[in-house]
Amino acid sequence: MQYIELKGMNFHAYHGVMEQEQKVGNTFTVDLKLYADLSRAIRTDHLEDTVNYAFIYAVVKEEMQIPSRLLEHAAGRIVRRIKQQFPTITAVEIRLAKRNPPFSGDIKEAAIVLKL
Repeated sequence: MQYIELKGMNFHAYHGVMEQEQKVGNTFTVDLKLYADLSRAIRTDHLEDTVNYAFIYAVVKEEMQIPSRLLEHAAGRIVRRIKQQFPTITAVEIRLAKRNPPFSGDIKEAAIVLKL
């Protein structure tokens, strides 16, 4: 099993059901596992034979700027776009976390994990 990980991508975005979340925003963290055949890059040492993480980061950043009510929706959009733009990626695992969700309780973050 071969994959590339991008961990701890932090964004200020406006995802949430509550009106305050849509106006003020919150900090979100995205972690990705990008499953792909990396054997060619292992042999050649050429960037074009692997997944360019800078391009992946740019896609995630663009998608995070589009407000969604649900984390599931935002994560699903990110995965669909990555798979559409990078056909060598066979599967994506995403963890999208909202820090300090706006409800009563001592909680660091609320997160969803999808593997598609």
